[in-house]
Amino acid sequence: MSIPARIKDDLPFLTALRRDLHAHPELGFEEERTAGIVARLLEEAGISVHRGLAGTGVVGTLQVGNGTRRIGLRADMDALAMPEMAERPYRSTVPGKMHACGHDGHTAMLLGAARHLAATQIFSGIVHFIFQPAEEGRGGAKRMVEEGLFQLFPCDAVYGLHNMPGLDVDEVAVVEGPQLASSDSWRINFRGIGTHGAKPHLGRDPITAAATFLSSLQTIVGRVVDPLQPAVVSACFLRAGDPKALNVIPDTAEIGGTARAYSPGVRDQLETEIGRLASGTAAMYGVTVDYNFERRIPPVVNDADAMARALVAAGAVFGEKVRTSFPPSTAGDDFAFFAQNAPGCYVWLGNGPAVDGALHHNTAYDFNDGALGYGAAYWVALVERELKG
Repeated sequence: MSIPARIKDDLPFLTALRRDLHAHPELGFEEERTAGIVARLLEEAGISVHRGLAGTGVVGTLQVGNGTRRIGLRADMDALAMPEMAERPYRSTVPGKMHACGHDGHTAMLLGAARHLAATQIFSGIVHFIFQPAEEGRGGAKRMVEEGLFQLFPCDAVYGLHNMPGLDVDEVAVVEGPQLASSDSWRINFRGIGTHGAKPHLGRDPITAAATFLSSLQTIVGRVVDPLQPAVVSACFLRAGDPKALNVIPDTAEIGGTARAYSPGVRDQLETEIGRLASGTAAMYGVTVDYNFERRIPPVVNDADAMARALVAAGAVFGEKVRTSFPPSTAGDDFAFFAQNAPGCYVWLGNGPAVDGALHHNTAYDFNDGALGYGAAYWVALVERELKG
């Protein structure tokens, strides 16, 4: 494996930085401390810094030589609203918040690459280091785009990276096509007529309608969507009645959930079919229904040319431990909004074994510091090969 000596020498600093970020997690659009550290380290490296996109976003720009190609490298900075349960010296100092997805590691790796590239300058062109707030469902990428990210910092290609427990730390997956699913939310409110629980015939029961809807929901994926097209529809929220009034049929029953797909056609189909099923159920039971489908994050689909460039860079660092076959994830990532504005490629960096089963968004998860050098080296290899002098 090929990690530049300068990055190896920087690993104690990067490890300490990563653990400091881990101990001080900040939620989306609240990353004031993190953004301040990022901006300071970029400026100390001689990199031009822009702050304020999406509130706490930071973009560092490094131009070397007279090359005209421009690329963007993205790291997310935010933590999750959940407690850290594992005991470790650098565990979260903020109750109810933790870095449970490795964004602390993503930030440290990109900073390590930026420091190396600024010191060595073995490329010709422009690289934008994009430190994004609020990836965890709060819309940070979309807001950065809306506030002019690609007008201020045009990119001919944009690249993302995410850690993956289960892959070795010296292993990377660079795969063609879909990497992450669309992530959309839906809500349904069945509105009936409340009545005494002993006299259901005098009302219109929304709970019975909700139960039928829920029992039928999986027929959308199982019997409507093409079996060769992956899709997920999950109900994740249910509210009806009052546990202190067990003799009252309520007026309403609310249900909410998520829908995931890898293709625009299936995404459209899920929106249509959830609504159709809700309307049909409401008609069956003589109640009315309100339906809302919120399109949140498009799927992440790797551009063929950007993927090929990333594959060359990965080969220079990881050698034979580059995977070109790896299953896509049904999770979502708003990197998709960046990839809608420039050809994009999103790769999976090994995070080692999932210790005690601690995968992403688990209260015992931790980013593996052994991956820091490999991730930083990948970013450096990508820049030096794509922006050849």
